Amino acid sequence: MSTILILLGPPGAGKGTQAERLCSELSLPHISTGDLFRANLGQGTELGQRAKQFMNAGQLVPDEIVIDMLFDRVSAEDCAEGYLLDGFPRTIPQAEALEARLPADASVRALALDVPDDVLVGRLTGRVTCRDCGNIHHLQFSPPAKAGVCDACGGELYQREDDSEAVVSKRLAVYREQTAPLVDFYTKRGVLSQVDGNRAPSAVGDSLMAAARGETV
Repeated sequence: MSTILILLGPPGAGKGTQAERLCSELSLPHISTGDLFRANLGQGTELGQRAKQFMNAGQLVPDEIVIDMLFDRVSAEDCAEGYLLDGFPRTIPQAEALEARLPADASVRALALDVPDDVLVGRLTGRVTCRDCGNIHHLQFSPPAKAGVCDACGGELYQREDDSEAVVSKRLAVYREQTAPLVDFYTKRGVLSQVDGNRAPSAVGDSLMAAARGETV
């Protein structure tokens, strides 16, 4: 029986940080849709070429192709005991398609990080990135020693367009409309645990670990 963890949460909730810890402590591969696309496009696979046709036309890649990429990846030996999904599914149709393809004996746990929107906006709009080395500072949580200058290399810090308040608010609105309904989807299946993500990362990680093991949080 394989363990399938599905990590849900809005942009800025800390999914990347927590996914890294969960995968390390549970010895599970971290599967993200971004990595799947980069691998298939970079290797020029048939699935990558099919996806590229839609991307070049400015269209969304159909769910069928994304699902095929996913199951091609999780058929590898390192996923035999299970894996953690980060960034997928994003919609109810994707969740239904995933459910239809999973083995009957798969043990599914959905872990949802809950963080208020005002906190998310503060987290995301406070990020500044180095133009030279890509190092990220946060004006509140990890400010640079000198304003506007990267601690790592001395390069210029700037705010990426997708970290502006207008773009962040739009990203959160899309999440609430398309992805948040997955909380109800997995709740109805009795496999969802909600975790308060508005705490210290270590406390959030402890709760996620407990939830992943099926304990009450």
